[in-house]
Amino acid sequence: MGLDSGTPPRTTPSGWVPEALPPGALGADRAPASSSVAAARRLPEPPPDDVAAVIDALLTAVDAELSSATSAQLLDRARGLARAQNLITTELARVVAHAETHEAASADGLTGMRPWLRGHVGATGPEAAAVLAAGRVLERMPVLAAAAAEGAVSHGQLGVIGRILTADVWATGEAAGMDMTAADQAVTDTITGDHPRTLTQVCQRIADLIDPDGPAPADPTAGRFLRITRRADGSRTIRGSLDAAGGEKAEAALESIAASSRCDGDLRTSEQRSADALVQLADLQLAAGNLPVLRKVKPQLTALIQLEDLADPTGVAAAATLGSGATASSLVARQAACDADIARIVLGPDSLPLDVGRAQRLVPAHIRRAAEVRDGGCVFTGCHAPAWWCDAHHLVHWIDGGDTSLDNTALLCERHHTQVHHGFALSWDPGTGRWRTHRPDGTEILTGPLTDTRGDPLPDLHTADPPLFPPPSWPGAG
Repeated sequence: MGLDSGTPPRTTPSGWVPEALPPGALGADRAPASSSVAAARRLPEPPPDDVAAVIDALLTAVDAELSSATSAQLLDRARGLARAQNLITTELARVVAHAETHEAASADGLTGMRPWLRGHVGATGPEAAAVLAAGRVLERMPVLAAAAAEGAVSHGQLGVIGRILTADVWATGEAAGMDMTAADQAVTDTITGDHPRTLTQVCQRIADLIDPDGPAPADPTAGRFLRITRRADGSRTIRGSLDAAGGEKAEAALESIAASSRCDGDLRTSEQRSADALVQLADLQLAAGNLPVLRKVKPQLTALIQLEDLADPTGVAAAATLGSGATASSLVARQAACDADIARIVLGPDSLPLDVGRAQRLVPAHIRRAAEVRDGGCVFTGCHAPAWWCDAHHLVHWIDGGDTSLDNTALLCERHHTQVHHGFALSWDPGTGRWRTHRPDGTEILTGPLTDTRGDPLPDLHTADPPLFPPPSWPGAG
């Protein structure tokens, strides 16, 4: 990717040779990349004996030879595995809901089981929310829970029930003195009976009987939401909902841009024009410089790229890291650099002064920028908050004599910044090049790959790509 320090400098068509990066510069000395397994040898304890026995049984089942099985045997096996999946899903939902009630995630410094599932077992946001919602359904519907404990209820069916018979609907029925046990039984009979496909209609009928008038009118803006999901390649998926007035305003603004940019021969669809207009609207606001300051810095597009790759007009295969952490083609950074401020970041005293000592308490912009390159976001174990959510935290507090330096700075989101000031502790592990987090009692918060029943890591099936700008050592680079 044009990042190896051992390769000779490239010469551009104009004959200009890019300046060599000094020692300590980003990308000058590539550190060997450690695999995700090697970096997480300090693994959590193995699961309880009963869960370990289930894992062992399933590991035996997945080794079965299928080539000689008959069609009937394959179908019977699939049916049995579906029941096993239902059982595991139900038990996971039950445990997660119980852990949420008892605030168990606070032991790992997190606000609830949804962020815990995301940070510690790799669940996506929707998956984590669905598991917790399923557990809540089972808590308020004991008849259904009994059937689910036998493996008769799927995760998808629990999702349908939770979406229609919400906690508010259920509470309304109980407050009105309705027989909610009968409703619970009706839902369960539908799933386990001859017509499980009518589950949605049955749940909706029960909800209509509980509240024939539907929810009370509310502030129309309360239903607004906008969800931007980032894919692995850095592209985004946008989902949202606006009330009538808000939607009218947004459409008017986008349509004005879309209409002004149309020309003869424009073959874009209306959806493409709207998407282009949204990006143009962002461009206009960012260029105007009127947006609120974010973490002491005006919002901007940030792209990190090697100096040689930025200066090479041939467009060789290289990559740039965007401010969100996504990796994009170097052409993206070169295009942005046509109308941008370019700052050279060197992780050492030969360029930017990464240590301002005691003269300044607040972390200046150049140190924060270097910390964002190093940390990427919140360094608290299990947290994935992006850099723009984070505060720059002094490891040794300034009031206690700590310097304002990169070595003494770590990025923390607001939640975990508060946690660190109330007993949790951070430390840098130079052996693995990673931050470590400890609870107030001194025990370490651990995440990592899945383990087998003995607590040993699973085989390393994939070695992650090395970071785009691997720092040679942190803290203390340079």
